[in-house]
Amino acid sequence: MTPRVGILAPIAWRVPPRHYGPWERVVALLTEGLVERGVDVTLFATADSVTAARLESVAPRSLNEDPSLDPKVWECLHIANAYERAAAFGVDLIHNHYDFLPLSYSGLTRIPLVTTIHGFSSEQILPVYQRYDRKVTYVSISDADRHPSLTYAATIYHGIDLGEFTPRTTAGEDLVFFGRIHPDKGVAEAIEVARRTERRLVIAGIIHDEEYFARQIAPHIDDDRVRYVGSAGPQERDEILGNALALVHLVNFAEPFGLSMIEAMACGTPVIGRRRGAVPEVVEDGRTGFVVDDIAAAVDAVGVVERLDRAAIRARCAERFSRDRMVEDYLRVYEGVLARGASGVR
Repeated sequence: MTPRVGILAPIAWRVPPRHYGPWERVVALLTEGLVERGVDVTLFATADSVTAARLESVAPRSLNEDPSLDPKVWECLHIANAYERAAAFGVDLIHNHYDFLPLSYSGLTRIPLVTTIHGFSSEQILPVYQRYDRKVTYVSISDADRHPSLTYAATIYHGIDLGEFTPRTTAGEDLVFFGRIHPDKGVAEAIEVARRTERRLVIAGIIHDEEYFARQIAPHIDDDRVRYVGSAGPQERDEILGNALALVHLVNFAEPFGLSMIEAMACGTPVIGRRRGAVPEVVEDGRTGFVVDDIAAAVDAVGVVERLDRAAIRARCAERFSRDRMVEDYLRVYEGVLARGASGVR
């Protein structure tokens, strides 16, 4: 039986996001992939979202694009609406991409809840996940991001629409940083690698930490050796990542997954990533990039990264990180959840 699925999206950005919005981007890809498989999907997202699924909304726009919307108010309305309307649409299960708060509603409905944990913002949110462990089905986005106190049904890596990325077989000359501008993401480290290797660096992403940007990033931006191009949409993303020598991803935290890494690989662009969190799971050292421990090793990697086969990087990305693979993995989880429900076994 094909399940009827309600997908609860975040409302930080619309679905799909116009530029930044990694959780919303994953939701969009999964939703459209399920619809193409004939699944009856109700997408709970902002009213300006674009989807082939049934769109159900209370928030008129995304929180980050309309400062007049109070986050607490619209977050509560959005989550409550999803639970209230799910039964009306005959939803068999709700797939939550809204972090921990929807878990607290799960005991008020008989509809099973699948929750993809897109990383842990802090240890403080763990009590919610622990309270609903085994009552809610958890999916991790990498093995590295699993918490030992929780039970998981599966690890499902993010997938991307490979058609959005143009494969290149010739390496560019510049390095690129692609992501939010925050100390966790290692923007200053990317600048240092570019300086030591005498390469130009293109920085793309939203400014998530204004003070960090002003003190450690802005002084280096000269529109020549270091360029900041803002938050890039799909077309700009393809050009920036595809024309790079390598993506520099020297994170300073345990990376839950790192969507920009597979987007770079889809263009054939290798990744130089720090050995933190999921980076060694996503980047195959010496094959799709290099996994390094410090800036010195990253500098060495820049010197040899052009030797990697960009066509092979694209092919490997297609094998491991396609949207179709992600959709199939989630369908298996849905089927397992519904089968357990039918048998009365949890």
